[in-house]
Amino acid sequence: MARYFFDLHNGEGPTRDEHGTELKSREDIPREVTRILLDVARDELPATDRMTIAVTVRDERGEPVTVASLVFSNEWLDMLR
Repeated sequence: MARYFFDLHNGEGPTRDEHGTELKSREDIPREVTRILLDVARDELPATDRMTIAVTVRDERGEPVTVASLVFSNEWLDMLR
């Protein structure tokens, strides 16, 4: 098992994961990233019309492995007329 760190970047600024999560393999990273992004989106959206939520994953050495993001955009159609 390897430990990965999931740093969150959202409307409140960056939050560095100091504890990490042990995963069986690198292939488990997308599932964990998806869980984090959906949890944050559920809590924070739609507080604003536009928001990007991103998670940067670091390995045990602190090296970035991957980054994933979720972009929310809401446009009021009646305001465009």
